[in-house]
Parts: sequence; structure tokens; C-alpha cells
Amino acid sequence: MTNTKWISATLLAGVAVACLAFLFATQAIADHHEHKADAVNEAVVVIAPTKASGGNTSGVIVLKQEKGYVHVTGEVSGLKPGKHGFHIHLFGDLRAADATSLGGHYNPHGEEHGAPGAGHKHHEGDLGNIEANADGIAKVDAKADHAELNHLLGRSLVIHADADDLKSQPAGNAGPRIGVGVIGIAEVKAPAAPAKK
Repeated sequence: MTNTKWISATLLAGVAVACLAFLFATQAIADHHEHKADAVNEAVVVIAPTKASGGNTSGVIVLKQEKGYVHVTGEVSGLKPGKHGFHIHLFGDLRAADATSLGGHYNPHGEEHGAPGAGHKHHEGDLGNIEANADGIAKVDAKADHAELNHLLGRSLVIHADADDLKSQPAGNAGPRIGVGVIGIAEVKAPAAPAKK
């Protein structure tokens, strides 16, 4: 082999080795790169009636992360006047006509069912009751104490036919599930710029 051919072959082999080393290093970095989930500060739930209820429960609920709790606000219509159990449930699986596929209340700490609020032991998903007026409309304003919104995404909100008695185990004897929706990431729009004068 002549010197020129030998030098060319050596250079080509060196370039090939350098390229392979670069590819392996890049892959190793990619394999060890951790994707940190961005904190979600706002989520939305579109409430629809369960097939089994035959009702027309509907509404929109917004969940916002606050310090130490998730603030749950919105409006639900199509309810009979009075109180209705209101809970975060474990799953977002809407396949069952009666919504039993949503599982039980969200309860990551294994507490008993109870009234929400400071000083009360309860499931993180226990939001108490919402109350519908004579027109069947309920304004929602509740707190999910100690909850983190990122942990609620993909789970569900459930409205029951009856009032939650806030003590019966495991779920407050609130009757069938009549309105449900999955907790999803909300599109958060930037505030509008002030109009120029």
C-alpha cells in the first residue's frame, strides 16, 4: 500500500471512528436526559350526563393550583334542586354507562370519606356538595385541600344524584353518578394587551 493510500485510509477510518463516537455520546446524553413535566396551573372539566342517568347534566369546571390546594370553580346545570355529592374520582375512564369505570374517590393517603376542610380527615377527592337552585343550576366554589393539580390530570369530576352525607363509608351515600368529566390541561391564554389611546 502506498503512503497516500495508507494516509487516506487512516484518515477515513479516523473520521468514521469520530462520527461513531459522536453518535454514541449523543445517544448516551439523550438516554440520560430527564424530561421534567411543566407544572400545570389550570385545568378544565366539561361535565356531561352519564348515559345511565338519562339526564341533561352539563357544565364547565375550572381547577386552578393555589398554595396548598386546588381551587375548583364553575357552573353546572340540569340538576334537580338541592344538594349533590361532588368528588374527584380516581380514573378518567368514561366507558361504563353508569360511570363506575371512574373508580372510587381520589384518595392517595388512604383516609376515610368525610367532609372537606381543615381539621377533617377525608379523601383528597372529597369536595362535599354543590347545591342547585330552583332552576337546577349550581355555582361551584370548592377546595381540594393538599391536592396538586398535576396529580389530578386524567382523573375525573363526578356529580351525584343525591347529597353526600359527609360520613357514610366509603363514599357518602350520594347515589348514582349523573354528571361526569375528565380533568384536562386548560388552554391558558395570555391577558389581552391594554388598548392604546
